[in-house]
Amino acid sequence: MIVETITIIIYTTALIFILIYALAQLNLLFNYVRAQSKKATPKKINWQNLNEVPFVTIQLPVYNEKYVMERLLKNIVLIDYPKERLEIQVLDDSTDDTLENTAALIAKLQKMGIDIQHVLRKKRTGFKAGALKEGLKSAKGEFIAIFDADFLPKPDWLKRTVPHFTSENIGVVQTRWGHINRDYSLLTKVQAFALDAHFSLEQVGRNSHDHFINFNGTAGIWRKQCIIDAGNWEGDTLTEDLDLSYRAQLKGWKFAYLEDVETPAELPVVISAARSQQFRWNKGGAENFQKMKWRLLTSPTIPLKTKIHGLLHLLNSTMFLNIFIVAVLSIPMLYIKNEYAHLKVYFIVMSFFVISTLIFFVCYWFMFKKIYGGGILNFFKYIGMFFTFFSIAMGFSLHNTIAILEGHFGKKSEFIRTPKFNINTLKDSWKDNIYLKDKISPHVVLEGLLMLYFAFGMYSAFVVGKEGDFGLFPFHLMLFLGFGYVFFKSLKTRS
Repeated sequence: MIVETITIIIYTTALIFILIYALAQLNLLFNYVRAQSKKATPKKINWQNLNEVPFVTIQLPVYNEKYVMERLLKNIVLIDYPKERLEIQVLDDSTDDTLENTAALIAKLQKMGIDIQHVLRKKRTGFKAGALKEGLKSAKGEFIAIFDADFLPKPDWLKRTVPHFTSENIGVVQTRWGHINRDYSLLTKVQAFALDAHFSLEQVGRNSHDHFINFNGTAGIWRKQCIIDAGNWEGDTLTEDLDLSYRAQLKGWKFAYLEDVETPAELPVVISAARSQQFRWNKGGAENFQKMKWRLLTSPTIPLKTKIHGLLHLLNSTMFLNIFIVAVLSIPMLYIKNEYAHLKVYFIVMSFFVISTLIFFVCYWFMFKKIYGGGILNFFKYIGMFFTFFSIAMGFSLHNTIAILEGHFGKKSEFIRTPKFNINTLKDSWKDNIYLKDKISPHVVLEGLLMLYFAFGMYSAFVVGKEGDFGLFPFHLMLFLGFGYVFFKSLKTRS
């Protein structure tokens, strides 16, 4: 009974953490709904009077961006802002032939009278954080706008964001990500579904009540003084954006989030690219929890509710660990349930935890409705998308759990950037992308085994007890499909 007791304790603890996270999401939903009636008023700037126009530096951190570099530069120079008050820095850490091609593109733009600089350094120390820090040394701007290579801000982007620095204590203005290839495949649809929830529910829900939010690494603009005051960029975690965001807010800087300003970007179209991005984000989140937890908890100026939301924010990625634990232990729990009749009351109580799924279902529906509209037809589309998303997200849970554990236990790894493709339609091919690796991750084999494990879980529903037990059958079916999707997609593409 010792093994069974330990299993029950671990399983229950994971379910409790998931419920706490779900309740926090529900609180953010209430905040989000209330925030819809309150919109920030930007200050008025006379763009013709250069004395009123702040100097802005646009930083473009890039590394071997063969497929999107030209698109990026052509788009950036279309930004409508007084050229006397704007400079562009291409922070180029490239090691392939894109270095020369980028230099040629920049030279052409310089001849056109555009203030654009090609910033190079000998070593990629600190990776993206190091590049941003290097560029800051020579940046002339009072404000620093940052765009990754796959982002395509609209021409009026600066004129819609700069006026939201309405007071001296606002350090960051962050905009919502859009998705130029949202409907390219099931993979891109699922990624968009998850990101839409973050960029509406979570960012607005937190920001509207002065809880900590994060600069998302791109599509935002910093006050230069804020970066320096917070200690500048540091490369000791894989999510330098989350790190600097918390250090800045701990020092009293405020962030402004603009849900109505969309910055289009490209989603990864290949599962190996999505895997590398997920690994970096989840490991970086765990690293930042370890780095920031005591600073947040011991801060004398941060309200208790903000501390709680901050801790749960830093533990966002760790939810994958709890989901993975619940998934793996659900099959032993099925047998324990049918073996020990005296635990009947416990399992009745445990059924209450289905409320976590219902809370997520409601929260995500609000975000889905915001983008696609309401109505019965869209609601049924949403139901299919919700369960597809949850199945595939659970299929990533092993991969993300490994990243999370590495982050919490301090294992260091390189910043693996996500390959870009410049792909928008099904006619475009990604197979010749030179940045994709031929090696398949060993995690893929484990994901295949987990697919079979949850097939056994479905079989178990028919054989446990006298008449079977089908309470967990839908859960095991979703896990089987999720791990199966991740496994077969990973085998079909280079990883």
